[in-house]
Amino acid sequence: MTIAYQKSPQTIVFATHNENKIKEIKKIVKNFPNLENINFISMAEAGIGEDIVEDGKTYEENALLKAKYVCEKTGMIALADDSGVEIEALHGMPGIFSARFLGEQTPQEVKNAYILDKLEDVPYDERNIKYVCCIAAAFPDGSTKTTFGKLYGKIAERISDGKSGFAYDSIVYLPVYRKTISEMSMEEKCKVSHRGKALRNMLKFLDEKLK
Repeated sequence: MTIAYQKSPQTIVFATHNENKIKEIKKIVKNFPNLENINFISMAEAGIGEDIVEDGKTYEENALLKAKYVCEKTGMIALADDSGVEIEALHGMPGIFSARFLGEQTPQEVKNAYILDKLEDVPYDERNIKYVCCIAAAFPDGSTKTTFGKLYGKIAERISDGKSGFAYDSIVYLPVYRKTISEMSMEEKCKVSHRGKALRNMLKFLDEKLK
């Protein structure tokens, strides 16, 4: 059943209930003048309150699943992301299960503390992590597009006091910047983050498609 919602070519729904993601995309879109008039809204603003079951086996499958669902519900272009952190010392875990790691209701600080405990005796050279993000776009004509972004870093030795990040940002240390992601400003994070890279790739595509 399609939700009765005022459609507009200047509105794109981002399939998330996470306002941090909406803030991030609005920050990045300022670099694309042709997209400045587009209003990016959340699922809640589009009238979708339910959570979407993510049962895909890859980041791409999950992102496409969410984007298609929201596009079909609203009749508008929908974007969705799926991302995760892959820890070398944990054989790539938690990966696509990052959001549900140790249970969906488990507080993030508990997840972060668990990871630090597991890596307590792991030397610096083996504390490698990779953040991965896939952004999917679904269009009313049935077509889709996916883009990717990655960020490499280290698992920190302690939880950072930084306040600007979310999810695993407080334990992901970037040697080049000598700080964790949660200690970076929004401007810094948007330039280097896995989601920022995937979003810029997607926005470049939309910039051409929606001219």
